[in-house]
Amino acid sequence: MNPAIRIGIDLGGTKIEGIALTSDGRTVARRRVPTPAGDYPGTIAAITGLVAAIEADAKTEAGHIGVCIPGTVSPTTGLVKNANSTWLIGKAFDRDLEAALMRPVRLANDANCFTISEATDGAGAGFDVVFGVILGTGVGGGLARGGQVLTGANAIAGEWGHNPLPWPTDAERPGPDCYCGKAGCIETFLSGPGLVRDYAGTILAPDAATIVRCAAEGEEPALAALERYFDRLARALATVINIADPDMIVLGGGLSNITSLYDEVPRRWKAWIFTDDVATRLCPARHGDSSGVRGAAWLWPSPGD
Repeated sequence: MNPAIRIGIDLGGTKIEGIALTSDGRTVARRRVPTPAGDYPGTIAAITGLVAAIEADAKTEAGHIGVCIPGTVSPTTGLVKNANSTWLIGKAFDRDLEAALMRPVRLANDANCFTISEATDGAGAGFDVVFGVILGTGVGGGLARGGQVLTGANAIAGEWGHNPLPWPTDAERPGPDCYCGKAGCIETFLSGPGLVRDYAGTILAPDAATIVRCAAEGEEPALAALERYFDRLARALATVINIADPDMIVLGGGLSNITSLYDEVPRRWKAWIFTDDVATRLCPARHGDSSGVRGAAWLWPSPGD
């Protein structure tokens, strides 16, 4: 049995992924199960079963567990808030998991876990200030310095997705309604569903990947939708650079796979950033879809802490 294994769990809207890492970051076990959407007790049970299966695969003793969630724990109440997996809101999720697993659990926002992973041994390794971005079903962000994620007094550091889209055009006002109760949030424009909503093409686009494929085939409405997306992402990231001035911005989530982002967005953000020359780099995540679950495993500095 090997006690020096970190277990990371990534709770997503459709799947729960678990991973076991050695102290040097090697993956020794990985599993996925469907998320019991809307079912809080079922979610606890699914994670408990997943951890048991991963530990059996990794032949490890029970150790500490890190979990990333699409929300955060309120420092005031100790309950989950700001989760787009709404069945978690108002729950003592960390304490309930600890009771079910009978061991300590550390919980963190999924974007923070993504950022930890990429700042530790991913695309942001070796850079001082790293801003991690998730562009997927939702839009999240995390900020790290010296490899340590910044949480903030309200546990919302990096939550750029729920700021208004900066420098909006008349056509962008007031913006789509957001689940947070406001309108015109960055998330409503830059998420996958936001891109699909914005597309006005000749086919019914079921997802963002279809729009990207149509653009690659030269379909004008798809090309126009991507042009608007590039411009909005450039404006949104410009505000991050103006405030946090990161060395590196790392993109993750399904929309980060649009390869033209990495040329088009830096070319456009120069117009909005308060400097003469922009040194900030924009890169895709090194660990791809695994960054969130890897970051959850890295929530514990070492297995014995």
